[in-house]
Amino acid sequence: MRSHTRVLAVDPGLTRLGLGVVEGSVGRPLTMAHVDVLTTPADLAIEKRLHRLEAGLEAAVAAHRPDVVAIERVFSQHNVRTAMGTAQASAIAMLVAARHGLPMHLHTPSEVKAAVTGNGRADKAQVAAMVVRLLRLTEAPKPVDATDALALAICHIWRGAAKTRLQQAVEAAR
Repeated sequence: MRSHTRVLAVDPGLTRLGLGVVEGSVGRPLTMAHVDVLTTPADLAIEKRLHRLEAGLEAAVAAHRPDVVAIERVFSQHNVRTAMGTAQASAIAMLVAARHGLPMHLHTPSEVKAAVTGNGRADKAQVAAMVVRLLRLTEAPKPVDATDALALAICHIWRGAAKTRLQQAVEAAR
């Protein structure tokens, strides 16, 4: 990983998919380059919803030319239907990253919260407040999916380098 990284972060969701692009490096101020939320209507056929998400992600990669894609890891949810849609949106983000030869990393929600706030059980308001502070924004982007994507990008910049070094060491040991 270079000393300065541009991360495209994806907070996956079928109805709302958060996108955040943050640039920076550990120990230096971070900069928000872009934030957006891709939406699809619930009454649209699933294949058309996924196609819209793919087109939006393709456009984001073309416009912002990230060095890496960070995606929030899908975790078990009580609503199977919601979990399935989230997993499908996540898979589209992985596909777009692979198509462009971009490294892709997954981060858990608790890992993101811990990186940004110091507390893996922080609530949405605490995460939003730290995103505003760390990126020197006047207010948190809305809806929350946008703020979550920015938090994910921050997490990757701060923790992704360590993960990448660990993965390289494991691969070298093989």
